[in-house]
Amino acid sequence: MGGISIWQLLIIALIIVLLFGTKKLRSLGGDLGSAVKGFKKAISDDESVAKKDADADFEQKKLAEQQGDQAQKSQKDKEQV
Repeated sequence: MGGISIWQLLIIALIIVLLFGTKKLRSLGGDLGSAVKGFKKAISDDESVAKKDADADFEQKKLAEQQGDQAQKSQKDKEQV
């Protein structure tokens, strides 16, 4: 009852084409598409930067290296005593 039918949408589209012309609408569509692409690229760049910044700023050591470092420290401590 209160909805817009397909015929009403077609009449509105025809009026818009007559007012603005096809060239203007084509350039407007291209501008809108490039804006959406730029927005998506900016969002994906922000997510990749956020993922990189999520970790702390230190280099990860392997477990074997950490155990070797701890063994060397304990050996030095024993030598000092």
